[in-house]
Amino acid sequence: MSSALEILRRDFGGDVIEPGSAEYASAGGTVLAQGSPAWILRPKSVEDVRAGVRFAAGSGLPLSVRGGGHAFAGFGTNDGGIVIDLGLLASVEVVDEERHLVRIGGGATWGQVATALAPHGLAISSGDTRSVGVGGLTLAGGIGWKVRKHGLALDNVVAAEVVTAGGEVVRADAREHPELFWAIRGGGGNFGIVTAFEFAAHPTTDVHFGRIAFPASEAATVLRGWADHLRTAPEELTSAAEVANPFAGGPAAPVEIVVAFDGADPEPAAAAIDPIRRLGTVISDDVAPMPYAATLVDGVTPPPGVRLVTRSAFTERKSVPAVLAILAEAGTSDGAPFIWVRGVGGAVSRVPADATAYAHRQAELMVATVVVGPQPVVEAAGPALDAIWARLAPHVDGAYAGFLSSAADEDVAAIYPARTRERLAAVKRRYDPGNLFARNHNIRPR
Repeated sequence: MSSALEILRRDFGGDVIEPGSAEYASAGGTVLAQGSPAWILRPKSVEDVRAGVRFAAGSGLPLSVRGGGHAFAGFGTNDGGIVIDLGLLASVEVVDEERHLVRIGGGATWGQVATALAPHGLAISSGDTRSVGVGGLTLAGGIGWKVRKHGLALDNVVAAEVVTAGGEVVRADAREHPELFWAIRGGGGNFGIVTAFEFAAHPTTDVHFGRIAFPASEAATVLRGWADHLRTAPEELTSAAEVANPFAGGPAAPVEIVVAFDGADPEPAAAAIDPIRRLGTVISDDVAPMPYAATLVDGVTPPPGVRLVTRSAFTERKSVPAVLAILAEAGTSDGAPFIWVRGVGGAVSRVPADATAYAHRQAELMVATVVVGPQPVVEAAGPALDAIWARLAPHVDGAYAGFLSSAADEDVAAIYPARTRERLAAVKRRYDPGNLFARNHNIRPR
C-alpha cells in the first residue's frame, strides 16, 4: 500500500485528503451521510481520475464516487475506504450554440449548470435542488420541472466521457460503446466514473412556477382532480403534489400542488394552471413568472443525528385512483410520513422502454414517502410506514433510484426489471468485471 500511495502522489495532480488533515472533517461525509474514509481524492483532471481508479483497484478497499453527495443511501462516502470526489470537475461549456450542445463536468451541480446556461437562453430539465450533482441525478433518471415537455435528464444526454474500472477513458454514445451508453442512462454509477456529459439543451424563457395550497381536509378531491387534469394538460405543465409536510403541520399541513409551466406567456400558463386552482379552496397561491434557474431550491443538510428514510414506486394510469385514495387517507392520519407525488408521462412515455436502462416509461406518477428525524423517531414510524406501503403494493410497481435510502437486492430488483438487469449485468461484466464500482444500487457482473 505504501508503494501504491507513493505512485498515487506522483501521478495525482489533485488533492489527497487523509484523516487528521484540516479538510478531513468536512470532506469525509456527504450531505446525508457521515463517513470515515482512509483517503479522499479530489481530482483536477481526467488523468487524476484514472490515477485514482488505479489506486483504488489495487488497494482492495471500498470505493465511493461522489458528485453532489445527495444520495439518500450515502453512496458518496464509506468507512475505511477511498472516496473520489469529483467536485473540482465542474466546468459547464456550450460547445455548439447552433445545436445547443453543452459539455458538463461530472462533478458539477445543477445550480451551476442553470446559472451558466441562463445567459445563453438555454436550460436542461434536471432536478429541483441547486446542490444536487449532475452525475448522480442523471445516471439515475432526472425527474425535473420540465420532464413532461423535455423528458428525463438522461434523455437529453448525447454522449459521456467515462473512466472504466481498468483506468481506460472511453467515449460512450450511440456509435461508440453503445451498450455502455445505454447502461449509464439509468444504470447509475455501476460502470465507471463519468467525468463529463454532453447534453442537448433547449432554448428557454421565464417559466411560471409556484405552489397552490388547499386544506388537508380536501386532499382526496384535490389529488384526484390534479391527476385527472395532468392527463389532458399541455406538456408544458409539469407538476407535483405534497401531503403531510412535517415542517408545515404533518397530517394537518395543507396539500400543496407545485406547478411549473414552461413558458413566459401568461395566457397559456393560466389556461394550464387555472383548472388546478378550481379543484378546491385555495388558501395560498404564489405562482409567478421567474427564470428557470430560480425554480431550483437550496439543499438542506440535516443536523447531526437526523436521518431521512425514503421509499418510492411508480403507478400506471389504471391504478392512479386507488393509489391517490390511499395517500390522501394516510397523509391526513396521525403518524403520516411526508408524501410526495410527481407527474411524469408526456415526453418520458414516448421513449421506448428498452431505449435506456431507465425502464419505467409508462408510469403516470412517481410516489415517494420520506420520514425525517432522529433514529428513535424513524424507528417508531416504521410500522405505520410499512402499513402504507403494504396497502400501496397491489397498485404500484418498481422504484426510482433517486428516492431510495436503501440498496438491498430487493431495491435493485424494483429499480430494474429482470430483462434490464440481465442486460446491465452483461455490460458490467465487460466494463467492471471485478465490481470495483459497487457503492450504488449494485448490478453484480454475474
